[in-house]
Amino acid sequence: MRQDSARDLSRILFLDIETVPQEYTWNTLDPKTAQLFSDKTRFEQERNGKTAEELWSERGGILAEFGKIVCIGVGSLHRKGEGSELRVTSFHGPNEYDVLNRFADLLNRHYNTDDHWLCAHNGKEFDFPYIARRCIVNRIELPRILDIGGLKPWEVGHLDTMNMWSFGDRKAYTSLALLTHILGIPTPKDDITGADVARVYYEEEGLERIARYCRKDVVATVQLYLRLTGKAALPSDSITEV
Repeated sequence: MRQDSARDLSRILFLDIETVPQEYTWNTLDPKTAQLFSDKTRFEQERNGKTAEELWSERGGILAEFGKIVCIGVGSLHRKGEGSELRVTSFHGPNEYDVLNRFADLLNRHYNTDDHWLCAHNGKEFDFPYIARRCIVNRIELPRILDIGGLKPWEVGHLDTMNMWSFGDRKAYTSLALLTHILGIPTPKDDITGADVARVYYEEEGLERIARYCRKDVVATVQLYLRLTGKAALPSDSITEV
């Protein structure tokens, strides 16, 4: 049932998230949190020859226990004449509870049955569990499509373009930027990367800039999914921000 429904593009919600550390600088962390982060990253510190303070700027926003979501970009495909239209939007703001609550409401209203899917690049390792963990932290009930405890692998409605590209090889991470480049998928040039998000958020208060970047990654993920499944790419005039 799930494999068949994945062929229906209108039943897939494509997404991407942007995260930042809960505190921008190591010096503003409370001592208990700093110690717990140091404990959690101890092996990385030893392996990379770095202190916990040095790792904070790299890992503080990546680990769900110490970061927060500032933007969730989403995209959905809809029939338009003989082709498809991609509608892209984002939930973003400084209040993580509000961002997650609006996203959870979307899932509960429109993506809450066994024939719906979520799709992200590296989603199974990052986006999906990160969203679920931050929902728990914020006391938001998990939407059905994220509540996968006790499910068999084939019952989980999660698609991952990085996993699709791996063909079973789990040894290496392949970035969205690399895959779109080698597969000839046009992506809009942007002035920031994922590494810039925390700086733009805290130093420039550039949340709208981050949201635009996030929505562009959603578009790139959709185009990559279409390429990996042998479908034609969407022309730029079939992509609409709502």
